[in-house]
Amino acid sequence: MEKILVTRQNSEEIDKFLDGAASFADMMFGFLDGSNESEENLKDFVDRDENANEDEDASQVEQNKNFWEAQEELLQATLYRTTSLESRIRQATKEALRELDVMGVQCACRRPVAGGCRNCLQRALSIRLQNVGFNCCICKSKWRSSPEIPSGDHTYLEVLDKSNPKKGEVRVVIELYFRAEFEMARANEDYNKLISLLPELLVGKAERLKALIKILCAAAKKSMKEKKMHLAPWRKHKYMQAKWLGTYERTTPAPLEVGYSDRPQKPKASMLTFDLVENLPGLHYTAVEVV
Repeated sequence: MEKILVTRQNSEEIDKFLDGAASFADMMFGFLDGSNESEENLKDFVDRDENANEDEDASQVEQNKNFWEAQEELLQATLYRTTSLESRIRQATKEALRELDVMGVQCACRRPVAGGCRNCLQRALSIRLQNVGFNCCICKSKWRSSPEIPSGDHTYLEVLDKSNPKKGEVRVVIELYFRAEFEMARANEDYNKLISLLPELLVGKAERLKALIKILCAAAKKSMKEKKMHLAPWRKHKYMQAKWLGTYERTTPAPLEVGYSDRPQKPKASMLTFDLVENLPGLHYTAVEVV
């Protein structure tokens, strides 16, 4: 057990303390004697305190309003300033997605998912972008846990462009579900309005994505603060950056083999029914009801 040394106060300190306490008591009892002047002073004190609180609340409301207006302007400016490279990749991506939507994506995973899965959709999209001349790869980021954020991983597409020797290699990220990555169930109205401006499909350079993450994470933090709630660690700026801007592995899907088609195959007729009847017209058969 830890021992704490306690010393006695000397008599002068005690006297000084008692004198101060007596003076404070005299002041309080004198205030509570009930004079008109004391009542007026109390009323003025309460009124000043209420006015100060109202001014503080009004100032906070104005600050919040200015913050959300500034975030919306920054977000729109960041989204709508696009380069010709980003526009070309975005257009090719949308056309490929329309084709895949019409044809359908067959899931080739060990446990197939009806209607296709995210991984198979990304693979099919990457191959189509390669076929039209883009160096498109599948990227998987993975990060370890830290005192600030938990561990995690994320998969997305990336196009590396080297067409301009002056700019060098340009990295363009393709995120198929960008808006969903920032949606929060308990966000305030201002945050939800901001998120509604985001595209579901994001095609943007790494620098643009970095700016968007900064804007949106600041908004998420502000939203939780206004609602007096704790910001989840997987919503923090460092965690969201790790998804697209951290360490990752690149995989280039192999092109489709010659003669292979990802269109759903038509069911084949059974050799025990249609083929035998067609090739052997003299064959007699009797339908049997199976109970």
